[in-house]
Amino acid sequence: QVQLVESGGGSVQAGGSLRLSCAASGITYSRYCMGWFRQAPGKEREGVAGIVTGSGITYYADSVRGRFTISQDNAKNTMYLQMNSLKPEDTAVYSCAAGLFCPRGRLSDSAVRYWGQGTQVNVSS
Repeated sequence: QVQLVESGGGSVQAGGSLRLSCAASGITYSRYCMGWFRQAPGKEREGVAGIVTGSGITYYADSVRGRFTISQDNAKNTMYLQMNSLKPEDTAVYSCAAGLFCPRGRLSDSAVRYWGQGTQVNVSS
């Protein structure tokens, strides 16, 4: 049974930081691409960061580049998203995802095979 379990969401003031974690089980982690997506109310889901687990190649959306950092601990089958300099527009449900195809680390919705349950991030001004 495949499980992607996120943790680390919460509420923070603008300019603050949060770190999300995604623990994967039931998959051969090193064969998958991993990514973080977010969806705010009334908006489309956005892929914000991705990582090729084998090579470590990373991808960032323009909206988060320079503020967010994706990383992983392959020994723990766990992916992280360090979010710094948070803005109110970063408020969303953040979900981790796993897929088998992610050119240059970019994991698209259509390539996702497994989703986590999501964790809420609230950034107040």
